Parts: sequence; C-alpha cells; structure tokens
Amino acid sequence: MQSLTPQRLIELRLAANDVRQGIIRSLVAAGSGHSAGSLDMADVFTALYFHILRHDPQRPDWAKRDRLLLSCGHIAPVRYSAMAYAGYFPVDELLTLRRLGTRLQGHPERMRLPAVETTSGPLGEGLAQGVGMALGGKLDREDWRVYVVTSDAEHQCGLHWEAMMTAGKFKLDNLISFIDRNFIQIDGSTEEIMPLEPLADKYRSFNWEVFECDGNDMAAIIATVERAQTVKGKPSVIIANTVPGKGVSYMEGDYTWHGKPPNKEQAALALAQLQADREQIGAVHV
Repeated sequence: MQSLTPQRLIELRLAANDVRQGIIRSLVAAGSGHSAGSLDMADVFTALYFHILRHDPQRPDWAKRDRLLLSCGHIAPVRYSAMAYAGYFPVDELLTLRRLGTRLQGHPERMRLPAVETTSGPLGEGLAQGVGMALGGKLDREDWRVYVVTSDAEHQCGLHWEAMMTAGKFKLDNLISFIDRNFIQIDGSTEEIMPLEPLADKYRSFNWEVFECDGNDMAAIIATVERAQTVKGKPSVIIANTVPGKGVSYMEGDYTWHGKPPNKEQAALALAQLQADREQIGAVHV
C-alpha cells in the first residue's frame, strides 16, 4: 500500500466524489435501486479500489489479487461505480444498471462481471463465503487477503454469526470485514427493529480484533485498515460508522432512501451538490 500523502488524500477524495456521482447517474437511469447505503459506502469502496487492494483491472482473475466480497448486494451501485472508475469497464456502462441483459444486475452476479468474486443478494452469506476463501488461502499458504463488506442489518441473519465463530476458530488473520454501521434498514432504525449493540463486544467474544472508524473519512479508513493488517492470530472487523446518503443533503440520515432511487429532479440536485463539493476539494488542492 502506498503512503497516504496530503496530495494522495485529495486524489482519493476526488475519486470518491466521482464514485458518488456515478451512483446517482446509474440509479436515476435505472429508475430503481438503493441510494442510502451505496452513497455512504463510497469512501470505503474508493479506499479499497484506489489505495488498499492488491488488484489489476487488466487482469481481473489474477491469482495473487486480494479478494473483495460484497455481502450486502443491494448496494451494488457503489461497487459498480468504483470498479468503473478504477478501470474495470467503461464508466458509461453504469447507465445500464438493472436493465435486461446488463452485466450490472441489481445484485452482483459472479458470472457476468469480471472480478466479482461471489453472487450476492441473500443477506448474511458474504462473511461465510469470505471465511471459506480466507481458509483456502491459508491452506495454500497464499499471502493475499480477503475483504468482506457487510451491512449492519444483515447481522440479524444467523449464518453471519456462524461465520464469525468459524473465522475466530481458525484464526483467519488474512480476513478483514467491514460493517456499514449506518443504523438503518428498509423499515427504520436497526436499534428499533432488532438491536445490535453492544456490537463491538459481540465480535470480541468471538475472538475478533475490533476497530472502529468514521466510514466517511478517507484518512481514517485507510489508517484503520493499516492497523488491521498488522493483526496476527485472529480476524479483524472494522465498524465503519457512516451517514446514510452521505454527500446528498436531502438523503443524509433518512432511512426512507434505503431502497429507492432519486427521480430526475432529485438527481439533478444531488449532482449539483456533489459537483460543488468536488470544486471545493479541488480548491484545497490548488
């Protein structure tokens, strides 16, 4: 991983802005999809694809690549946008989101798009799949890592906890999991529907190393991953505290944007806000 200089940090923040704009454009073109979680994880996915992961868009099946799994497949727009801007496919293809026959299905499909490691959709499965990959890497004495992105609400699924227990048993220190801790799901607050706290203590009891960070702060994300990469003898989880709909003022913190896209007028307003933010980031660079 290259050093995070002030100039590099600005470049990453600009890239995250691009990713957010790509999300909005793809959602309004599709007329359906999930806005809040996609936007709030733009910083994490930008950090992964543009700074953290060992990968090569020109060789998506490179055997030595790090593996990135998206468990909460409904926020596929953020993964697609990050992949497009990272060079896996043309940015214009984002406008085909959810169309019949597109490679950009509503949930990622492994056989359609290079470098999508798993087909995701049913919540709670991603960590189990990541545990299997990480264990395989250990058995083969490989040095690549497995990163899994999960939602907080999918912790309501029993399979996820079985995977947590298995990762702890096998001491999978080549596994780093992110939790999008935005506190929302389709019907409201996670803490009203099925409380998760004390979430960090639950992971510790399963023999995980636990980190927390501001999931919308690029420098904090990268610094936390660097710390997680030094852990030996146990898997790591990063609780990324995020703001639903981050970057679009009328969406921020509003759970009703969990599962709906903006209309054309709302998208225009969102893109205008994001462009203004981009110019402000660029002004800092100058």
